[in-house]
Amino acid sequence: MEKEMLVVAKLKEGKFEKFMGFMQSPEGLAERAKVAVVDKTIGTVSPDKGTVMFKIFCTDEPALHKFIKGTEVSKPIMDEVMDSYTIYNLTKVE
Repeated sequence: MEKEMLVVAKLKEGKFEKFMGFMQSPEGLAERAKVAVVDKTIGTVSPDKGTVMFKIFCTDEPALHKFIKGTEVSKPIMDEVMDSYTIYNLTKVE
């Protein structure tokens, strides 16, 4: 079952391009596909490129936390580029 979530990440200064390079790489896409429906992801970035937000359709919440904290594949890049992150559950309001 898919769960709508919002991930807000604060990046270290000057690390946006490195972060996005990983997220769009074959390795990054494969890791992301383990936790969410990649084709439904909506992303945005702050004007200073210091914060990114992704609305995702999460398929495995524990794996999402592990991906951000660092799997064998994602840990080196996450340690290098990320300052902090927050994950929100989204609830539709009529």
